[in-house]
Amino acid sequence: MNDLQGHDFEDLQAGMSASFAKTITEADIVLFAGASGDNNAMHINEEFASATPFKGRIAHGMLTASVISAAIAGKLPGPGTVYLSQSLRFKAPVHPGDTVKATVTVKELFPEKRRVSLTTVCTVAGKVVIEGEALVMPTARHQPA
Repeated sequence: MNDLQGHDFEDLQAGMSASFAKTITEADIVLFAGASGDNNAMHINEEFASATPFKGRIAHGMLTASVISAAIAGKLPGPGTVYLSQSLRFKAPVHPGDTVKATVTVKELFPEKRRVSLTTVCTVAGKVVIEGEALVMPTARHQPA
């Protein structure tokens, strides 16, 4: 464990897992649209969105995926972790009011560069809405040679 209660590289093992959950609110969607510039009518216009196959507005995919970042930074590996890459496959929509649970699991360790591969899954009420993989660089007690 590091001083911020995260896991150093030396503490990690394949199979370790952690989760973080967040309810996506109306405010989250509006603020994300403003911060990102993504004003797609699917996200902000109920009249438009109600005429789509989703029958209403949906959260931005990248807003939903940001819950993965919270799981990585806050839980596993934890504070001080540097995000290097992320793949995402969007499987189902997330609606305002849905609670997204992101679970990250250590898939593989790369000691020569102090990198960690993680599987990343987001669910809503047990249904997978996003799946992917991340590559991160956690804190370490010992720097690689």
